[in-house]
Amino acid sequence: MKEEIQDYNNRQSTEDKAICDFLARTIDDQLPEAENKIWHAHPVWFLDGNPIVGYSKLKNSVRLLFWSGQSFEEEALQNEGKFKAAEARYTSAEQINIEDIKRWLAKARDIQWDYKNIVKRKGRLERLK
Repeated sequence: MKEEIQDYNNRQSTEDKAICDFLARTIDDQLPEAENKIWHAHPVWFLDGNPIVGYSKLKNSVRLLFWSGQSFEEEALQNEGKFKAAEARYTSAEQINIEDIKRWLAKARDIQWDYKNIVKRKGRLERLK
């Protein structure tokens, strides 16, 4: 795990750190080709410069966000925002279903909307894959 992501995780409470560490390890394992960094103050993974997945500490949970998640057709993911993002929220590591995460990460690789160029396209998303 990158040091800057481990530093982010280490700043969380014990329970939230366990969630963040689990998510980071799983994402790194399932998307080894992805670049990861702290982006807008949160850990995010990118494929070809396009944000794919990330997580962030919210007031009462840790949110796992998939930028193209609304296109995954997964009931366990909730729509987030006005674009194509969807999320899952966790308050304990025991809530995380590893098979769901692996399936969602495979879909994140195969189903992508072009967030990298959203500003250039004046807020219009185009499907990449």
